[in-house]
Amino acid sequence: MGTILPNIERSSTSGSAKIREGTPQLMASSNKKVVVRLADGKVQAGYLPGSRIVRRETAVLDLLDVAGRIVPVALKTVRYVAYVRDFNLDDHSAPERLLRKTFLARPRTEGLWLRLTFRDGEVLEGLAAIDITLLDEAIADQGIYLIPPDVRSNTQRLFIPRHAIATLAVLSVVTSPSKAAVRATGEEPTLPFPDR
Repeated sequence: MGTILPNIERSSTSGSAKIREGTPQLMASSNKKVVVRLADGKVQAGYLPGSRIVRRETAVLDLLDVAGRIVPVALKTVRYVAYVRDFNLDDHSAPERLLRKTFLARPRTEGLWLRLTFRDGEVLEGLAAIDITLLDEAIADQGIYLIPPDVRSNTQRLFIPRHAIATLAVLSVVTSPSKAAVRATGEEPTLPFPDR
C-alpha cells in the first residue's frame, strides 16, 4: 500500500531502534477523505491514500476511520470508494452525494470515457486516465479509478474494485483537438499563414 510505516520502538539505554510488529500507521499527509460504500449498502467514512489503497497479499483496505482507528475492510465487500470533499455523515442514505451517474453530453476533460455496470445492474459513467497509470492502478489495486460525471458534486474521484463490475465499455477516447492531430499525423499542427 504505498504509505504505511511500521511501529518503531527506541531503546532508552542503547539508543538503537527496532521495528515492532503490529498495526501499521498511515502517514496523515497523504490521506484523503473517503466514503466507502459496501456491497450491502452500508457506508464507512475515513481516510485512505490517493492510490495504492489495497494490500495486495490480503486484498484489504486499511481505512483510517474518523475516530483515528485503522479498520480493515475486505475488498470483496466494497462496492466503491468515493474520494469526497466532505463526509456529510448526517446524510445516512448518500453521504457521497453521487447524484448524476452518467454524462449529459460528451465530456470535455481528457480521458477514457467509460461506462460500467455494477453486478446489481446500476450503470455508472466516468473518465479514466489515458496513460499507463490506468493499467498500473488496475493491477496494483485490483480495480479502476474514475472521475465522476459531475465534478462539482461532493465526490471528486471513485475507485471501483474489479469484482464489483459486471460489464465495462469504452465509449470514447476524449482528447484535445491539437493532441489528436499530432497523434494522427505525427506532426505538429501548422498555422494557416507563414511566420514573417
